Amino acid sequence: MGASPGRIDSTAPPPELWKDVVSDAPRTDSIPVVASEDSAADEPQTPQPERTATGSIRIPTATGAIRTLGSNPATAPIMLHPGDAISLGRRTLYIILLGALTALGPFTIDLYLPAFPVLEQDFQTTAAAIQLTLTGTMIGFSLGQLVVGPLSDKVGRRVPLIAVTTLHVLASVGAAFAPDLGLLSAARVLMGVGAAAGGVVAMAIVRDLFGGRRLVVMLSRLALVSGVAPVVAPLIGSWLLTLMPWRGIFVVLAAYGVLMLLSTILFIPETLPVARRQGSGGATMLQRYRSVLSDRVFIGVLVIGGMTFSGLFSYLSASPFLFQVTHGLDAQQYGLLFAVNSLGVVVGVQTASRLAARFGPQWVMAYSTAVLLLAGIAIIVTDQLGLGLWGTVIPLFVFMTACGFTFPNVQVLALDRHGKAAGTAASIIGASNFGVAALISPIAGWLSHDAGITATTMASVMVVCAAIGTLSLWFVVRPRTVGMLAP
Repeated sequence: MGASPGRIDSTAPPPELWKDVVSDAPRTDSIPVVASEDSAADEPQTPQPERTATGSIRIPTATGAIRTLGSNPATAPIMLHPGDAISLGRRTLYIILLGALTALGPFTIDLYLPAFPVLEQDFQTTAAAIQLTLTGTMIGFSLGQLVVGPLSDKVGRRVPLIAVTTLHVLASVGAAFAPDLGLLSAARVLMGVGAAAGGVVAMAIVRDLFGGRRLVVMLSRLALVSGVAPVVAPLIGSWLLTLMPWRGIFVVLAAYGVLMLLSTILFIPETLPVARRQGSGGATMLQRYRSVLSDRVFIGVLVIGGMTFSGLFSYLSASPFLFQVTHGLDAQQYGLLFAVNSLGVVVGVQTASRLAARFGPQWVMAYSTAVLLLAGIAIIVTDQLGLGLWGTVIPLFVFMTACGFTFPNVQVLALDRHGKAAGTAASIIGASNFGVAALISPIAGWLSHDAGITATTMASVMVVCAAIGTLSLWFVVRPRTVGMLAP
């Protein structure tokens, strides 16, 4: 009796190809390869078994899913997404490496924050001028993502990742030896461009491999890194300042870039096969942008993500002066404060991934955006009442926790709807988050002028950002119109 499409007769002896695979294939996990067009054209009526790099066999089913065959084809599971065939060990390795790549951007931006007062003294300039080096880095990070994302949809994930990370290493060395603030600012812009590939390509790789609720879990891990890294980076930076001058921080960033470059070359495979890449030409890129940007829900979550990051970075750019100058904390105490706040982000991200899979990411954000707004208002009220450091720190912890609830849900709602243009969608998210934050975060310093940054000026920016994000959720995204995630 002949095998029907998508089925294997378990009573028949295995084909010769299976014998070769079981005996000779290496016992390592990888991503199933795509069948060549020539072999598919030979027998269009009957799907042919395909050998994968894992040592198993896969055949397509009539529904377009994948059946991955091991030693017992009759009990082989149906795989809806390529990543479903990856073992837990290999999936864990990808989480670690992609998380480290995602963290390269936030570490590039924030690792030197504790050195702001030192830079102000060394270059004999103002706090606002030093904050502009942070703004330049985030602008470079945003522009780099707009280029890298669509490019990765066209030529694959690895090539842009390797090329742009190399630029990051070279720019970090340049920043370490910059003789004046102008050259340091230029090097910081290039460092931002060089760090852009990590986050956007990491998100695109996850979308290449996973979908549905497993996509929520994987993206929540990356969102955890994205949320914690900006908070932990100043803690590490303050510790580094006890061991080396501020220029040594950029040497550390260069070494970090080298490590990520080697890890990419050795361990991260190409997850976007040639058959799934977008066609060449400018029209194709414009079509991808048009497709993504014409989605109302995507635009709404784009605004929410940008405003949440802007509120976070308003705090990050103002906090060195608020806590070290206004409240008199030293670099180590300042870093400890960041470590405590990072716990709030961790709790928020990990809890959000579970709630989003059950209730939907749009409803998690319905609560988190409201908490962001209330926490920002609370900071202003406590500062005006003169409650001191603790009056600022406690509602600030609540604000950071709400950020943790928001970040992964923004990514899930955006990427789950645009799997075919994952690189483009991820680049727009990253560019919007960091680009808008780059423009908004220095406002707290400008509002203060020469009077010094206060909790009220910092929180005023945070409140406006949270209010815009809340309005975007209810009037643009409209949670009731968004369906639940697929299993």
